[in-house]
Amino acid sequence: MKIILISIAIGLVAGLLGALCGVGGGIVMVPAFVALLGFKQQQAVATSLAVIIITSLSSTINSARTENLIDWKIVAMVGAASAIAAWFGTDLMHKLSAQTLTRIFGIVLVIFGAKMLIRG
Repeated sequence: MKIILISIAIGLVAGLLGALCGVGGGIVMVPAFVALLGFKQQQAVATSLAVIIITSLSSTINSARTENLIDWKIVAMVGAASAIAAWFGTDLMHKLSAQTLTRIFGIVLVIFGAKMLIRG
């Protein structure tokens, strides 16, 4: 029961932050899955990516219906490039150790977080 309340809590936080900031999977779910549920880094990443499918569909449908906020040309171009890179990135993720993935994840968060704080 405790684990269910924790998956649900992680989902609520990730969904809210995803809708507000366009983040959630990597920033909320991956560390929470590792720290609170004991997942290995690879399992946390793969699980969060699967959850993102549902989260992003829900948020995209709601954004598209209320206002014309989505630039569908950018979605097509960036989505295609992202899908190709993600395919090969997943293969690489399987080959790297959990420690290496955790360090890469932390470095990316620090770099982008610092840029966001500096630029305001």
